[in-house]
Amino acid sequence: MAINKVVLTALKALSYPDINVKKNYKLVRSAINATHYHYLKAFYRTWDHKILQDGREIPVRIYSPLDHLVHPVLLFFHGGGWVTGNINTYNKVCANMARLTDHIVVSVDYRLAPEYPFPAGLSDCYAAAREIFSHPDLFHISSEQITLIGDSAGANLAAAVSLMARDRGEFLPSRQILIYPATYNDHSEHSLFDSIRENGSDYLLTSKRVCDYMDLYKSCDEDLNNPYFAPLLAPDVTNQPDTLLITAQYDPLRDEGEAYGQKLSKYGNRVLIHRVEDALHGFFSLPPGFPQVKECYTIINDFLKEVRNP
Repeated sequence: MAINKVVLTALKALSYPDINVKKNYKLVRSAINATHYHYLKAFYRTWDHKILQDGREIPVRIYSPLDHLVHPVLLFFHGGGWVTGNINTYNKVCANMARLTDHIVVSVDYRLAPEYPFPAGLSDCYAAAREIFSHPDLFHISSEQITLIGDSAGANLAAAVSLMARDRGEFLPSRQILIYPATYNDHSEHSLFDSIRENGSDYLLTSKRVCDYMDLYKSCDEDLNNPYFAPLLAPDVTNQPDTLLITAQYDPLRDEGEAYGQKLSKYGNRVLIHRVEDALHGFFSLPPGFPQVKECYTIINDFLKEVRNP
């Protein structure tokens, strides 16, 4: 089935030419910053905060409904290949997320590669999660009312935070939502996954671009085999959060994301895998009126209600 032309056109507006990301990442970053910035409407409440970690400040932006009621929290890690994106470029996404889920959204502005390669961004996300899970009373909720969520590279970070939290024993999320996550370390033509070959050249996110992003993200070749870099390589994925894993039909990352969900399930975790048909990588950033985005939020809200009321 050919992809819907309206969706393809909209996603192209969110993208940029398939240039050499490794050589031009600053240009790509500037283009995204310029074209993806959105001012918030007056009916959203937002404020910025700093989380201190080892004498350094990690910026976060908090989005809240206007009703002044107590709401559960979505702790969000943005996408962008670990190289692009920030809390400004995801303003609209996070504001819509807060409104459509009736949750407070906390968006983390983690450090980007290659200036700060692995594990710098992950360390920021983990520190932010540890702070919020350690002090849920700041939101007048319990830690069980906090959900990790991320898209693409942000979903990779969310999965890695959950693995790291289990391994370190400092906190443990109850649930996570992984939207078209990167979970593996090989996106070349030799990949284990057919979606890399089927969807890696004709659509907006190419396999070459994924390889470029990973080359910029890693600090050395050994990182490629680190489960916190590629969660699918984790030898043991027991004791992980209830997981909603959403993939896109025409995404090169589709199969590795679904494989991670299947592995989590095999190790006894509660997992729901949902593939959005007629969708490309990046569709979650489209306006909420698009059918694929509506479908995504329907699944997300059903998952959040289910885990709150098992």
